[in-house]
Amino acid sequence: MKRTAGKLADGREIIYYDDSPDAPPRQAVDTRDLPRTQPLSEVRRDPLTAEWVGIAAHRQTRTYKPPADLCPLCPSTPGKPTEIPESGYDVVVFENRFPSFAPTVPDLPPTVDGMPMVARAPGLGRCEVVCFTSDHNSSFGELSAGRVRTVVDVWAERTAALAEVPGVEQVFPFENRGEEIGVTLHHPHGQIYGYPFVTPKTERMLSVAGKYLEEHGRPLLGDILAAERAAEVRVVAESGHWTAFVPAAARWPVEVHVVPHRQVPDLPALTDAERDDFARLYLEVLHRLDGLYQRPLPYIAAWHQAPVRTGRDLAWLHLEVFSVLRTADKLKYLAGSESGMGVWVNDVTPEQIAERLRASAR
Repeated sequence: MKRTAGKLADGREIIYYDDSPDAPPRQAVDTRDLPRTQPLSEVRRDPLTAEWVGIAAHRQTRTYKPPADLCPLCPSTPGKPTEIPESGYDVVVFENRFPSFAPTVPDLPPTVDGMPMVARAPGLGRCEVVCFTSDHNSSFGELSAGRVRTVVDVWAERTAALAEVPGVEQVFPFENRGEEIGVTLHHPHGQIYGYPFVTPKTERMLSVAGKYLEEHGRPLLGDILAAERAAEVRVVAESGHWTAFVPAAARWPVEVHVVPHRQVPDLPALTDAERDDFARLYLEVLHRLDGLYQRPLPYIAAWHQAPVRTGRDLAWLHLEVFSVLRTADKLKYLAGSESGMGVWVNDVTPEQIAERLRASAR
């Protein structure tokens, strides 16, 4: 993989990752007249739950569903400069122009005015966009195994890089696909968030994992993985280093966890063999997901990694892929129980979905 770093017109960093070391030099200049932005990101802690909430009012003006010929993630063409100055690329990472968290944000008072119980802090961090291919009409599932391996290497490198950004406590690579999920740019891409705190879900998972380890002397996800592989009924696909299964208590109508057989805290800790093996298995999983309803499945793919400084001995890296589509033309809405109380009600059993995914093909 060849890496070339540069700057966009407003000073944001852009990095090209080419599959081959023989790729052409990446020297194109961003010709746009872009003003330097000043993100106003902050975080406030909900006094009722002790959870941090990000507030980024400057994101209201971000790009929203542009026509394909004005896509900001496609390569630049004469007269149509985009976020990517080159006329072609393999994989590209650049700083988000409308970040939820940023390395430089204004200082703030420690509490909200008139609310001493509501802690407040600058939204320090970093948000990056990852473009998987220059082909606007493609998708992650249509990438070659070699390109997926490049993306895995990029995720790992950026995880390590963002972990060094002052204020970042957790790094979260993810992909949103499909309008039903809320995607506003259809070009195949994902994002990476460097949070200034450990996320509530990760905190909860680490707490549960710690208690299980104390009681049983073994890692929780390791025991779950062993039990799922032995039961087989919810396993969708497996390989030498990874297993993909529908969790026994799945919340979403379609939900698959892709778990490495070895406990590692994060993507940088994966070996070359594990990265190669993931590329092949994940493509199989995505093909099965698209075959479920014989249409491109809207989904969120979320990497669960260890925080930068805490819980690294408890965490077990894994990918969670889920969809809001409960039938070919019906969505799972988060209604009163899910949204109001956080109590999920699934309309299908995990065993049924796993069986259908094993039988699906596209």
